Amino acid sequence: MTSTLQPTATTEAVRRPDRWLALSVLVLAVLLVAVDATVLGLATPYISEDLAPSGTQLLWIGDVYSFVIAGLLVSMGSLGDRIGRKRILLAGATAFGLISVLNAYATSPETMIAARALLGVAGATLMPATLALIRNLFHDPRERSLAIGIWGATASAGTAIGPIVGGFLLEHFWWGSVFLINVPVMVVLVLVGVRTLPESRTPNPGPWDLLSVILSLVGMIGVVYAVKEAATHGVTWVSLGTGLLGAAALFGFVRRQLTLPIPLLDMRLFRNRGFSGAVLADLLTILGLSGLVFFLSQYLQLVQGRAPFEAGLAELPAAIGAVAAGLAAGRVARRFSVRAVVCGGLAAIGLALAALTTIGPSTGYPVLGAVLLVVGVGAGFSFTVTADVILGSVPKDQAGAASAVSETAYELGAALGIAVLGSIVTGVYRGFSAPAGTPQGAHESLGGAVEAAGHMPAAPAAEMLTSARGAFVDGLSMASAVGAAVLLATAAAAWLMLRNERLETHPGSEAADQ
Repeated sequence: MTSTLQPTATTEAVRRPDRWLALSVLVLAVLLVAVDATVLGLATPYISEDLAPSGTQLLWIGDVYSFVIAGLLVSMGSLGDRIGRKRILLAGATAFGLISVLNAYATSPETMIAARALLGVAGATLMPATLALIRNLFHDPRERSLAIGIWGATASAGTAIGPIVGGFLLEHFWWGSVFLINVPVMVVLVLVGVRTLPESRTPNPGPWDLLSVILSLVGMIGVVYAVKEAATHGVTWVSLGTGLLGAAALFGFVRRQLTLPIPLLDMRLFRNRGFSGAVLADLLTILGLSGLVFFLSQYLQLVQGRAPFEAGLAELPAAIGAVAAGLAAGRVARRFSVRAVVCGGLAAIGLALAALTTIGPSTGYPVLGAVLLVVGVGAGFSFTVTADVILGSVPKDQAGAASAVSETAYELGAALGIAVLGSIVTGVYRGFSAPAGTPQGAHESLGGAVEAAGHMPAAPAAEMLTSARGAFVDGLSMASAVGAAVLLATAAAAWLMLRNERLETHPGSEAADQ
């Protein structure tokens, strides 16, 4: 089944004069979410020193944001379909800015955890609404492909900009500054968005089923928490029980959607092979890439000794490649085919990850930069086209729910990837040989080894660090091999599932929901 719609639309709907200015508002929201997801990692050492959280509290500070976002994306996407996507985007943006101030001035670990959770609630309103509004702003399929390319390129750029901006701010200001940068951007977003964004909603949305919301929230948080807990502490009764509770809640959520007259999420969307194939490709791609994204910064800083700002700059080729490929993806997919572009992009990422299996502690930057560039190009092509397929596969009034499914696949893929690949890296790392007198904490993480070295005599410390860094690189190589296998298998699956899929070439027949 293809995603092609009938080729008629009003000229006014297709040529809305301020649509590109409206798009700039949407990409501002995407940029802030992407930057916020990366700056916390750099600020964590400073937050630890200032707020003195326990180990468990520190984990919650890092994880609760993604837990809440994963649990609420589908519900917030559906809520936007009902009450208005512009309304929920502007309300969420306002909340995001205000809660960022609470994050910046948190005075205790408990306040910080609560602030990060609230920021997750606000963040969950932004991503589905941005894609859904693109679906309603751009009725010409070629323009929509370009708009989605810009949207995806901005997300990629934000991921790269985050460490650079964060590194600069942390070198000159206190850790709260990495959150306060959200405020002026959100002010601009709201002021311009009020004037330029069109309102759109589902014509007959039905009630927002609270039980479905609770089941979705419990299910996603339970599964994501269990995966991360198992990665950190191994499989325990807590992680197993939480995972089973989450799986049961998700099963209940699916069963309830199939029985409701107007469900929160129409499960029939997954009958469309193109939609299902695109969502599966996104989930598995993020899963396979998580090892690179999560551990490369540690490799650049703790193995090769780069400063945070320099490490951020070193990751720029990935963003450059993603931006360039994302802007060209729609045109290339129409010139060749959806599955050729998606599968080619996934295969390129897989081969780049395979190349990382050969790196060592002293691998030169030209090799790393080339690998990152290929990863960026592959991701730019595949993610942009799958987003276009997902939006084009559903009626306009379900764009918010479909976008939320896509974003949920990202969050779940990241959680699974960090759990699976993180377990591989940690398992290999912990077995490194160390001289007598090495603290046990050095075997827990490479950061712990670097800290422990500062309290050891020079010769044993140097020996221990050399061994620890070598073990970390061995673990990263093994995780890259697994990631490469996942990406190449995903490319093969996408080749089958995206057969006959085409991007639209003419405006759809649906009128804008103004």
